[in-house]
Amino acid sequence: MAEDEFDFVIAGAGSAGCVLANRLSAGGRYRVALVEAGGPDNWIWFHIPVGYLFAIGNPRADWMFRTEPEPGLNGRALAYPRGRVLGGSSAINAMIYMRGQAADYDGWRQLGLDGWGWDDVLPVFKRHEDHFAGASEWHGAGGEWRVDRPRLKWEILDAFIAAANEIGIPPTADFNTGSNEGCGYFQVNQKNGRRWSAARGFLKPALGRPNLSVVTGALVDKVMIAEGRATGLVVRQNGRERRLTARVETILSAGAVASPVLLERSGIGDGERLTTLGIETRRHLPGVGRNLQDHLQIRPVFKVSGVATLNTDYLSLWKRARMGLEYAVLRRGALTMAPSQLGAFTRSSPEFATPNLQFHVQPLSLGAFGEPMHTFGAITVSVCNLRPTSRGEIHARSASLDDAPVIQPNYLSTDQDRHVAVASIRLARKAMAAQAMRRYRPEEFKPGDHLTGEGELERAAGDIATTIFHPVGTAKMGIESDPFAVTDTRLRVRGIERLRVVDASVMPTITSGNTNSPTMMIAERGADMILADAR
Repeated sequence: MAEDEFDFVIAGAGSAGCVLANRLSAGGRYRVALVEAGGPDNWIWFHIPVGYLFAIGNPRADWMFRTEPEPGLNGRALAYPRGRVLGGSSAINAMIYMRGQAADYDGWRQLGLDGWGWDDVLPVFKRHEDHFAGASEWHGAGGEWRVDRPRLKWEILDAFIAAANEIGIPPTADFNTGSNEGCGYFQVNQKNGRRWSAARGFLKPALGRPNLSVVTGALVDKVMIAEGRATGLVVRQNGRERRLTARVETILSAGAVASPVLLERSGIGDGERLTTLGIETRRHLPGVGRNLQDHLQIRPVFKVSGVATLNTDYLSLWKRARMGLEYAVLRRGALTMAPSQLGAFTRSSPEFATPNLQFHVQPLSLGAFGEPMHTFGAITVSVCNLRPTSRGEIHARSASLDDAPVIQPNYLSTDQDRHVAVASIRLARKAMAAQAMRRYRPEEFKPGDHLTGEGELERAAGDIATTIFHPVGTAKMGIESDPFAVTDTRLRVRGIERLRVVDASVMPTITSGNTNSPTMMIAERGADMILADAR
């Protein structure tokens, strides 16, 4: 083969791309190119868990995207972090290991997506898992994806578990058995107190393979298409155009933000929209970029007294020095913290058959990630609607790869989502008013306990909510009769041969929890399909 000729070319070295690179290059039969716009993960803050505080909002690690002004958020535009580094968003995310609910995947199967039910995907989750408790009915051991216990506890979080129990949310030790109802500490993708990204778990063990080429610092412009067939990628590296041809398949794993934009720049999408951008339509697929779903996190903050929080500890130079020493010597303590340590899953009302709310509870408070922590002791009782009915869109802004995408999540655009948001704030207040919390004298800081009416709380939700970084669905799987389906059940782009999308954008509906590990499951299944079809 010529230097830039491969069997498989993969766009994006994030959570999905790293899994694919490992699996497709195994055995040495196929020559694989993995293309990433970012660079290597050789910065210390990619590996110390608390480094997300420094990585999010830093162009070394983050694409620095922003949404358009959102009517449901009272006109605010949000930062929309996406990882720009080997490992993608798994290098800067919350490290929370979460599969979602069995009902999520059974719902996909009921949409006609055979092979994507809970019984189908559970063995795939287990196959690449390395769970701290070993192999069991629910977990795997010895795989590439490490799952650990958190290495730190907080008195205020233990009290919240008791408070949640008082209001009907029972304790749980494991959110990953198909039903995630309950309250407990999150399990995390770490190993010995260090972040365990997709690059560390899947890509680095494969880097010595002579048939795997990792191309960094390369912006993917478009998919090359000839006679209805994908033939590779056009990329820009060091200011020059480079063409990477794919003899077998071209695979987009750039994520729910970038994959639909790449499709549109390649002439695949809604024909009318492409014409306005000056792009020739190669395949009219009106669903490209539509069906965006994301978890909107409402962040009530409560001041607390008489108990340690990260806010108060961080103000002390001595305690900060002790944190650093504890991490250096023991790989324990505050520097191992995920952004959220404690979770709770419950229902906003009895009408929901399974939990539709997820709490991310944090022993700290700040205006937004990337901003300084408040100077008083506080706890943040974040809560998100797991199954929003609002739908947004992501599209190319122009034909140029230099222009950031248009991101319009349309948060809180339905009556149901606004009603659930109000119920979420009221439930957070109820938990903080429980007997178990009273000794800490909680005082509501945001949104403010003077706000009580439905309309007041709807507006307050728009003021204090932010994305929890879970965009999915913008190249969704669907059956042939679905006019907005972009991919089929085998993740093939409809109407274009030898082109697949394998990442979170193919989810028809969002999973009920953090979306990183479900994305890696999709990649694992996608690799099986790609290899089976190649044979």
